[in-house]
Formats: sequence, structure tokens, C-alpha cells
Amino acid sequence: MKLLRSAGRWIARWQNWLVAAALLLAALVGCRWWPHPSLRSWLPSSTAVYDSKGHLLRLTLSSDQQYRLWVPLKDISPQLVDGVLLHEDRWYAWHPGINPYGLLRGAWVTYVRHRAPQGGSTVTMQLARLLWGLNTRTPLGKLRQIGRAAQLELFYSKHDILEAYLNFTPYGANVQGVATASLVYFGKPASQLTLPEALTLAVIPQNPSRHLLSGDGADNALISNGLADARNRLYRAWLPRHPQDAGLKPLFALPLALRARSRLPFEAPQAVEQVLATQLLSDSTRSAVVTTTLDLDLQHILERQIALYVKRKAPSGIANGAALLVDTRDMSIKAMVGSADYRNPAIQGQVNGTLGKRSPGSTLKPFIYALGFDQGVLHPQTVLRDVPTAFGPYTPENFDGNFLGPITATQALIRSRNIPAVWVASQLHEPSLYDFLQQAGIGRLASEQHYGLSLVLGGGEVSMQELAGLYAMLANRGVLRPLRLSADDPQPEGTRLLSGEASYMVMDILRQNPRPDDVVGAQELRLPVYWKTGTSWAFRDAWTAGSFGPYVLVVWIGNFDGSGNPAFVGVEAAAPLFFQIIDALRAEHVPLDEPIRAMPAGLRRVQVCLASGNLPTQWCPQQGPAWFIPGKSPIRVDNIYRPVVMDEATGLPACPPYDGKRTHVEVYEFWPSDLQRVFQQAGMPRRSPPVNSHCNGTERVNGLPPSITSPLRGSTYTLRLKQLAEESIPFTATNDAAVRNLYWFVDDAYVGRSAPGEPLYWQPHGAGRYTVRVVDDHGLADQRNLDVTLVQ
Repeated sequence: MKLLRSAGRWIARWQNWLVAAALLLAALVGCRWWPHPSLRSWLPSSTAVYDSKGHLLRLTLSSDQQYRLWVPLKDISPQLVDGVLLHEDRWYAWHPGINPYGLLRGAWVTYVRHRAPQGGSTVTMQLARLLWGLNTRTPLGKLRQIGRAAQLELFYSKHDILEAYLNFTPYGANVQGVATASLVYFGKPASQLTLPEALTLAVIPQNPSRHLLSGDGADNALISNGLADARNRLYRAWLPRHPQDAGLKPLFALPLALRARSRLPFEAPQAVEQVLATQLLSDSTRSAVVTTTLDLDLQHILERQIALYVKRKAPSGIANGAALLVDTRDMSIKAMVGSADYRNPAIQGQVNGTLGKRSPGSTLKPFIYALGFDQGVLHPQTVLRDVPTAFGPYTPENFDGNFLGPITATQALIRSRNIPAVWVASQLHEPSLYDFLQQAGIGRLASEQHYGLSLVLGGGEVSMQELAGLYAMLANRGVLRPLRLSADDPQPEGTRLLSGEASYMVMDILRQNPRPDDVVGAQELRLPVYWKTGTSWAFRDAWTAGSFGPYVLVVWIGNFDGSGNPAFVGVEAAAPLFFQIIDALRAEHVPLDEPIRAMPAGLRRVQVCLASGNLPTQWCPQQGPAWFIPGKSPIRVDNIYRPVVMDEATGLPACPPYDGKRTHVEVYEFWPSDLQRVFQQAGMPRRSPPVNSHCNGTERVNGLPPSITSPLRGSTYTLRLKQLAEESIPFTATNDAAVRNLYWFVDDAYVGRSAPGEPLYWQPHGAGRYTVRVVDDHGLADQRNLDVTLVQ
């Protein structure tokens, strides 16, 4: 009982003090736990951009023009942390942010003995000076520094303060923080420093304005003598605490290289700027470290080849170019060269040519054929007509101004013939080429009516990155996935826009496209290359796009100001650079093994008649294999080669019945009239099938129906009222080779007869809509509407 009364009196006597202590403890705990911004957010950060293998591409300046990267304390070399504390603040773990002994010693040396000023600042005090920009050379400034240091100790842990100090402390000029210093001076992360490197960085903050490099630092990138002496003194102080490092003493006698800030990497500039701009748009705060999908080795290969090519082609007026290399396996951009020379203002070198919208020329043709394969319009051996053709008001021409007549879809794509490609596009529906491009995410397209069929030949505009995505879709069997430039970009499953069968057939055609040079053939290289060229109108852009191994490569030659040059032809200007890059990649032993892509299960090989691309009859002299999609590819029987029963007595077709006549069968080629004209113009006329006028048509074998070529489909003819009696509209049609007469009707009224290949001129009696119909002498017909308007 006496003990309890004694304890009660003691508590009553010290009650106020105990309450005060409890309140003080609560206040301290409250300060620590009260929400406050992290020290990392006090100062803006730089961004370090790396390639996929950890090579630094660029270190950006922060918003206050400092090189400053934040790295967690756990990712800093423990030797560097220990070295900094040994050199700057040995009692850091024990003092409350202020070391009285250090302050008194600094005041004695500075103000009593009048020697070199010493501040006696702890790590916490130095951090306070950095964060609040304090002038600590005066007693009042020192008092402010002490107060701010106490504030830091109240609100932040020792761990947080030390971490912030190491990330914000100056390391010469505008380099701040150990992560930045390690990257700038040694080209490595702060976690990978050797002991000599760590102790070198540990002594710099005490005198960051000293000369760090010996000489001028341009040619001799070794640490200066003063910096080496300071580091070696720290090493001597280090050994008593770390005797196991005594064996490293010979390393401190060796010269230590220190990279100058002027030698910081500035690699893949356009790619880095794109990824930084994307990050700025998507994030409110910038990440301190950005890892791209680029491969610096591949980047250098593309840069060298473009620079060499442009230099060699300078006499032709070729001064600029761009290239993009994409890995189709994960859609990562491995190399991006936005211009031939980033630092050349004469060619607007800082423009990223891979983002610019340009006319793609014929590089979209593979997708027209792929859509045609999917929609049952044709198969690779379908014979198309490369003849003068009008598609409504649109009358395209071939690049060379010539026509080849009948040509397979495979050869039409390889030889980039315009007329067949436009015809295939005119047959497409759900989707049309325009719909397909919209589904593929091609941006900034005008309306479909704005382009019409000119979209087939490059009437629209795409960027190099969009084109690379399209060709990667072909390589990935019709599945479209977005390009990736940042390692953090997701890898979605993708969207199927083409069947695997159609993609496979187009790739097989592109593989047959021969190289434009005579250096080494693709077969000799044993490296399949699937490629296509393109040339825009007025020779403004030369393209080559294609895939090889696991990569897609797109090459562009042109001028950013849009000026043309007759040398800007895809096969002559861009294709050589395309293959030059491929050869350089092989020479550098870049793995180019093509990913295993099984042939689609729905694909079959069938025999066709090579002259028509249709199923062969017994009369077809040459047959060959063709890819075929059951249920999709068109099924027709060949009608070019037809048997004609000949009367041996007259040498003319025999009139049925044939009993009692000496006859034999001859096979003739029945080509449509427009193809016959092409053969004739080329000096290769075909033998016309014979006709016996005495048979009254009984000897004929029905062939192709006629096809009206004029009036143009969907067109309106405007005639002058005053000259209506003098103006006329030509009627023309293509017809089967066995046809000898075409009969024309307007609104079921007979208006005249014409021979194959000859026009019939008709004069309308007024404005309105008419129905024009043609019937050949086999009874086969075609018709279309004709609109006529009259003006004064």
C-alpha cells in the first residue's frame, strides 16, 4: 500500500511532464505519418531512353535544364552509399539532422582561424540547401538550413533523406544525382559501379565545380589529378572499415576513364522523339526510364546503308530517304530512320519521315488482290485483261504506257500492271479497298467518293508506319496488330482483316518478284523476300515494302517538301536500297530465319489451263498448278481453246450434220476482240477462227458474251442543244472471237449494226435516261443505262 501511495505521488509530481512527453511523441509520430509529398516529386526528372538490349539512346534534360534521374536507394551500389557517408557524414545514422560537432568545427575553422570555409553540414542539411535553394554562406542562411534540416528529419525517414540526397546532389555542371552521374560518366547503371568508380563519384559532390577530366576532356577522357587524389584519400580511409578490399589497391593506380557530357549518346533521334511525345500525351508524369523496342545494332546498320546510298546517288538528285524495320513476331519496331541525316537542315532532317503521309503508289496492290481472292473474284492464275479500259469516267494507264493483253493475276501483281489492279478493285465489295483501309486504321482518309478507283494507284495517303503494319499483317496471315515502339506497349491478339489463305497466296506471288539487281539472286541467298514497289504521281515518292525472315522493311526515297524527281521510281530508287539493307543485315550475321508459318488448311492446288486460268478441257495444250480456295475461288471452264469440225473437202468449218462428210477437228484460240487488237498491235496476231457463211451459224460454239465499253458505266453525257443534230455518242463493245456482227438497241429499238472493234455512232433525240443493249450473232447480250443532259 505504501508503495502504491509513493507511485501515485511520483505520477502526480511528473504528470505534466509525462503529458508533455506524450504530446511531443504524438506530434513527432504525427509529423512522420501526416500526408506529405515524396521527396522525389520536389525536383523535375530527366528521362533515360534505352533500346531493348539496355543501350542508352538518349538522356533528356529535365524542365529546369538539369540532367537528373531518380533511382531507388536499393538500386544504388552499396559501395557508393558507404563511400558517400564516409566522406560526407560518418554520423548520419545517429544525429537528428544536425551534427553540433561539425557545425562548431566549421565555425572555428571559418571564422576564428580564417581558413578555407567549412560548413559542417550533414547530408540532411545539404539536402535542405538543395531543395530550398538556400544561401548558407552567411550565419542567417546557416540557421535557415538547420531549421529546414530539422523539418526534413521530422517528416521523412533516414532512408528517404539519404535516397533523395543521392539523387539530387550535384556532380559537376548540370549533372545531378548518382544515377545520372554513373550514366553520364561511366555509361552504366549506379548498381554496377566498381569500387574505383564508386569512390570517384563519392568525392565529387564536395567540390562539384572542380575539373573532372584531365586536359580539355576532348581527346583525353581520364579523371583529373585532383579528382584522383581525392578518391585515393577516400580509399585509404575506406580500408580500415573494409579490409577485404585491400587487394583492389592496384586498380587505384590505373588511369580511370571518365566520359565527357558532350559524348552522351544521341541515337535514333526520330524514334526517341516519337516515344517521348507518346509518353507525354499518355502520362501526366514522365517515367524516368523508358525502354524502347529498338535494337541499336540494327539501327546503326540501317543508318549506315541509307547514308552510303544517298551519298552514292547524289548525282541523281537523291538526297533523302527513310526506312523502318519491324519484327513481325511481336510487332516491335527494331529500327527507325526518319531521314538520311537528322542534323542536315537542307533536307529538313529532323522531320520523322516514317510518320509523314505520302502517296503509296502501287504498294497497296497486294491488298487489292488479297481482297479479290477472299471475295471469289479471282485466284493467282486467273487471266486478266491488260488492255485499254474505261471504268466509268476513270481511264487509268499503265506506268510504261503499254498494254500486255492477257496476263495472269500473279504476273499482273509482280509487274505492277495498273489496268488489271483497277479492274479487280472495281469488283470488290464488303469490303472495298477503301473500307479495308479504314478497318486497318489508316488515318485522315477523305471520303470514298473523293478517291474513286484512283485509290488503287496511290490516290490516297498513308504513312510508312501504317504501310509497315499492313505488310506485317500479310506476313502474319491476315491478322493486323499495332506497331510497338515502347517495351511497355501491349501485344493484343489483333484483328483478322484477311483470310490466311488469301494472305498466303499474295505472299507466294510477292516471293516470285525478282530482285532488280544482278548481284545475287534471292534463290542463291536462300532467303525468300516478299516485296513490292510503288511510285507516286509526278515522281514524288519511291517506295519498296516487303518482308524477309521475321522482319518487315519499308524504304522511302523522296523529298519532304514534296518536290518530284524523275529518278524517284520505286524499282530504280527504293528497291536497290531495300535489298542493300537486307544484304547488310545478312553480312552482319543478323538471324533472318523465317518463323514457321504452316500453309493454311483451306488451301488447295488444282490444275488450270494456263491461257485462261480456268479449269482445263481436253483441248487445252498447256496446264499448270494454281492455288485455289474451295468455296471461294471462281470455278469456270476454259473457253479459249475450242474444237472446230473442219470439212476436208472445202477447208471450211463443216455444217452439221457431219454424216457422210470427211471431217477432222482443229483447235482454235477464241480470244475476245480487245485482246485480239492488243496481239495485233504487238505484232503477234492470232489466227482467226474460220467461218462458213453457208452454215447459217449452225457450226458455231458459244463463247463469251459481249461487254459494252462505251457508253461509260455511271456517266452522264452532256450535249449542246443547238448542236444536238450534229453530236453523237459512240457505242463500242468487246466480243468473242467467233462473233462477226454486233446489233445495237436503245430502249428495245434497233439502231444499227457494227463489226467487231468498230464503233456505232448514235444521236439521242433529247435528254433522259436510255437503256443501251448489244446482242452478238450468237444471241449473247449486255446492257447498261445511259443518262443524257442538254445545255444551251
